[in-house]
Amino acid sequence: MEQKDLSKWLKFILVGVGICGTIVYFVIIPSYGASLVSLYPEFSNRYWPWLIFLWATAIPCYSALALGWKIASDIGADHSFTKKNASRLKWVSWLAAFDAAFFFIGNIVLLFANMSHPGIVLLSLLIVFAGVSIAVAAAVLSHLVNKAAMLQEESDLTI
Repeated sequence: MEQKDLSKWLKFILVGVGICGTIVYFVIIPSYGASLVSLYPEFSNRYWPWLIFLWATAIPCYSALALGWKIASDIGADHSFTKKNASRLKWVSWLAAFDAAFFFIGNIVLLFANMSHPGIVLLSLLIVFAGVSIAVAAAVLSHLVNKAAMLQEESDLTI
């Protein structure tokens, strides 16, 4: 597969993930929360804190998608192995780790504020595990891209 084709596919996937995320964050979660409030009116005081908390978790996700877009653009321009891309992947790693920690701490805070259930906190560990997995994978890719960039610089200097 050529670089430009790979770049187009990556961008297509990033747009798809962004659209799916927008649907989940701004359609499914609010409507599910509203249906829970209509079924259980005693939970109405939990709707907005949870909704704002979940929307806040979207910020690092969309930031990582923007960095992924820049990486895909560099791949299309045949600049795959650069220190800039290694740095972007490192930022993706930090964003994923921050989002996982923020999500877990937020769940604990909402639990202590009596706005959550211990079962929800336990289920959130699956999301935290996914976030940590993404953080580790991005950190490994960052390291490998950095090594490849150094090798490429060395080979460009060798004539």
